[in-house]
Amino acid sequence: MSETATATETALTGERADLLATLAKQRHFLRFTVRDLTDEQAGLRTTASELCLGGLIKHVTASERNWVGFIVDGPSAMGDFDAMTEADWARRADEFRMLPTDTLAGILDDYAEVARRTDELVAALPDLDAAHPLPKAPWFESGAHWSARRALMHIIAETAQHAGHADIIRESLDGAKSMG
Repeated sequence: MSETATATETALTGERADLLATLAKQRHFLRFTVRDLTDEQAGLRTTASELCLGGLIKHVTASERNWVGFIVDGPSAMGDFDAMTEADWARRADEFRMLPTDTLAGILDDYAEVARRTDELVAALPDLDAAHPLPKAPWFESGAHWSARRALMHIIAETAQHAGHADIIRESLDGAKSMG
């Protein structure tokens, strides 16, 4: 079993195994970007962006948690983005920051727990084609439905995209790269 494979993945075959292996690889790259960093370093902004490494992992964790909630419970698990208040948006913005009470170890532990739950869900889902309407949000097509499969592919894409962001932030911090 590779360092990124889980016991759940090794028990699966076919599409589910492929989805989880791809997600595990992207999770590994994201976690790898914070190797050997302090809490302070994980909270530094190293580019023109507001993003920091700890905040990116917090965001990916929250995103994965929300999309898994969507797979299980539908749009109610994510809320109505059109009805969000300024306080709601401020809480969401905190997903992208290392707050004074955050530690990198705590953020990584939370991410590992969310990943474990996602992997267990993927293994146990009766049907990857089961679909729910998307929550109300200005960035979603009105009336669209996503299957569990499509939500999982979105989690993979989101994780990969942010792993790339993290690599740039880390390289700007101290020259370390995930690859190359």
